[in-house]
Amino acid sequence: MTDSPSGSELAEALRGALLLADPKLSRFDPLPRIISHDEFSRGHCGWSQLVGNYEDSLDTMLPGYAQHTSAMLSTLSHWDAGSHGGMDSSYALKIATRPRAGAQNVAIKRLTFRRRGPIRLEAYFTFKPEATKLQLGETDVRSMGFLLDIQGGDKDAGAERVMPHMRFLNAEDGKHLQRWQFKTQTTPFRPVGNGEKTLSHYHLAPEGWQDLPGGEQRLCYNEIATKVNWSYLRFDFDLAEMRALSFQCNDRVFDMSGFESIRMPAMKNLWCMLNFCLFAETDVAKRAFLYVDSVCISGDF
Repeated sequence: MTDSPSGSELAEALRGALLLADPKLSRFDPLPRIISHDEFSRGHCGWSQLVGNYEDSLDTMLPGYAQHTSAMLSTLSHWDAGSHGGMDSSYALKIATRPRAGAQNVAIKRLTFRRRGPIRLEAYFTFKPEATKLQLGETDVRSMGFLLDIQGGDKDAGAERVMPHMRFLNAEDGKHLQRWQFKTQTTPFRPVGNGEKTLSHYHLAPEGWQDLPGGEQRLCYNEIATKVNWSYLRFDFDLAEMRALSFQCNDRVFDMSGFESIRMPAMKNLWCMLNFCLFAETDVAKRAFLYVDSVCISGDF
């Protein structure tokens, strides 16, 4: 005679069955509580332009932020066959740089957290340069990636602002590199405007990136400039310990023991902040596109 399943086991089995029955959720592996499930066929779903701090005038914004533009909803149109569309709908989120070597663009989703526990970011993405030539252009995109911007609560002892960054360095100066990197330092804080009330720093500056140990990976990049294939990524972070837990892209799960985040003292008005960013960077005077089909943010709380 076997033991009957417990109530918690039955609840977990039911939850698993419901996830598998929904094709839009079963492509993800969410933690127990789904915080947001963003399908860009429904709109921007809270992803907006990362606007830099300014005071009195927009001209006080740091140059890194001044280059950013709004993310767009896109059908992945192209000149030879029309439109790709998203992975299973007509639209994806498009993050496009300006056509200048080293230009970046960032989309952000601004949240706060209510409990400290594991969180998970999952997404299906693809990237490519603007197809302006009848050439593959596999080294035209410098990088794409994501970051989190997190700060502890106002009653936390020793609260910090913690910013885990991860990028896929596709190419640099025309050389195909294809490896994951992280960074542990940002640029110095600078006051903007005429006072000391508003500060700013550009944490996506090109300096300070480090190779993730064992982080070399060749992603699918199809044979002509207009083709795309969707890839999967998952990043796990513990809000209680403020440390990365794991990272996966497609079939590869990476060792995160050597990963560290940017850390700084807590700032006076960012308590319980939980921001997610997606970014793209071009290596040539051609726009780079990061397309995101869907995003799932979940937690174990």
